Amino acid sequence: MNKVLLLQKLGAFTARTVKDLILPVQPQKVCPNPAPRAAEVYLMRLPDSKAAKQKAPYIIHQVITGSDGQNPGELTESRCTIRSIFCTYNPDEQEGSLELLNLMERVRIALLENMLFEHQFQLDIKSTPLETMVYPEDTAPFYAGEMVSTWIIPRVQRKEVDFRL
Repeated sequence: MNKVLLLQKLGAFTARTVKDLILPVQPQKVCPNPAPRAAEVYLMRLPDSKAAKQKAPYIIHQVITGSDGQNPGELTESRCTIRSIFCTYNPDEQEGSLELLNLMERVRIALLENMLFEHQFQLDIKSTPLETMVYPEDTAPFYAGEMVSTWIIPRVQRKEVDFRL
């Protein structure tokens, strides 16, 4: 449940962070002149991955790894790694690339300014850096990149079990 809650909180935070960054949308047969809009935020996957290009601009947050560990004499610690995928659209290649970078930077800066969510989830940049990468492939008029972040999440509390029969 902790990872699901982290995704939900991160999704809501991201949507608030980018709500005023209005970006172009690819024209469609059903809507040849779509209104520009903020990037939509999805958790784990797009609702329809076959329509990935039609959904741009968007951000997807995915849980990619989780770990629970304990050093001798210390409490357990739980971590979760999140991959955030960013996608924008613009027929102008320079503008499209800059819009992608702007979208990614807005989220990166907001995360670094607010490293603790709900007093439960803490961005961990001490042991694992916050990493961003703009994909170098020429995919114009679509532009994509990703961010990988590691979070310290609430640890699971051990229960005492009576094994006597």
